Amino acid sequence: MKLLIKNGRVVHPVTGTVLLQDILAENGRIVMMEKGLGCEADRVVDASGLTVAPGLVDMHVHLRDPGLTYKEDILTGCEAAARGGVTSVACMANTSPAVDCPEQVKYVRERAGQANGVGVYPVAALSLGLRGEEPTDAEALKAAGAVALSDDGNNVDNANLMRDVLIRAHQLELPVLCHCEDTSMVAGRAVNEGSVSRQLWLEGRPAIAEEIMVMRDAMLAEETGARVHICHVSTARSVDIIRKMKKKGVPITCETCPQYFTLTEDEVLTQGAMARVNPPLRTRKDVHGIIAGLKDGTIDVIATDHAPHSAEEKARPLSRAPSGMIGLETSLALTLTQLYHTKKMDLPAIIRRMSTNPADILHLARGHMSPGAVADLVVFDPDEAWTVDPEQFASKARNTPFAGKKVRGRVKYTIVKGEVIYQDGV
Repeated sequence: MKLLIKNGRVVHPVTGTVLLQDILAENGRIVMMEKGLGCEADRVVDASGLTVAPGLVDMHVHLRDPGLTYKEDILTGCEAAARGGVTSVACMANTSPAVDCPEQVKYVRERAGQANGVGVYPVAALSLGLRGEEPTDAEALKAAGAVALSDDGNNVDNANLMRDVLIRAHQLELPVLCHCEDTSMVAGRAVNEGSVSRQLWLEGRPAIAEEIMVMRDAMLAEETGARVHICHVSTARSVDIIRKMKKKGVPITCETCPQYFTLTEDEVLTQGAMARVNPPLRTRKDVHGIIAGLKDGTIDVIATDHAPHSAEEKARPLSRAPSGMIGLETSLALTLTQLYHTKKMDLPAIIRRMSTNPADILHLARGHMSPGAVADLVVFDPDEAWTVDPEQFASKARNTPFAGKKVRGRVKYTIVKGEVIYQDGV
């Protein structure tokens, strides 16, 4: 099978260049990248006026499978990913049961084999049952196919357990993905502690609850040498802590999500539970801090924390509704709208944070585009305007605060191993 992509503006995230090139893929891999290729192919994609980049790698996704498939499952999650230009996802372990043993890792991988080709990489639980009491068997989980360890959704409050896990993970070269919020300071609280929580007469989730744990886990990374990745950074001071630790040479990386550089806590006043997420939406100052961290490279990754919930669950009062919002089908458009079209970041820098960096952190042979590399690609129009309509989503869920938002940037083709798995309008 030969695929030829003609006349595209090809984004090279490593070199920071954008070149007019054709790309020839054969048997799932890129074989040539040159201008004006005249070879024959089984399928030709005319990318004139479009941008071509490595397929997006979303390293923070909740597919809810096994056990919570009324929210989402691996098949629908992969369809949603394809529509968003995402060719690889790392799925979190907070399912029912939790992915805390080799059998559950194997289930995820086998189920993913029935999907549309999007790469699904299981993140296994750090502790048994996500309870933060006993460590999982990291070696067995890695052997079964887990690419990282995480109790995401829960903070690991026990510092001794976290330290022990980091020591073992370092030996196994497994990254540990950390949800940083001190449980005692945030349990049962729906919104950021600040003006909105006071208006709603609710106890808030203070920013310091995140920052304390970011500092703790960064210090543990420094002491153990383990590769710690901080999930969904939401405060300006968290960015400052990570920036300082990176300058010291600590092996720490981090991510943020479009909601944290697009929305503020005020969104809760108009959208209620639809804008409830953990960690919560913060202040305008924090949004500026997140964008600064993205621009200077402190924040390595833009992920989604795609967290599907049913309409019934999100219809509950704010204090009783579950936290989370979906993002696979909107992440590229939101990022382009907020960062590229405002000239805060260029395309190579954005793609580096949405593809190359997350792949490198998880040791995945994805996110790079050169002869010999796997032909996972996204072709998109960075300028096309559209309005977010959750009723058109491939995901089972509709819980997004971006419904009705006008955005710029639309995925036209998603390609996995040289095969077109999604085409806009078809």
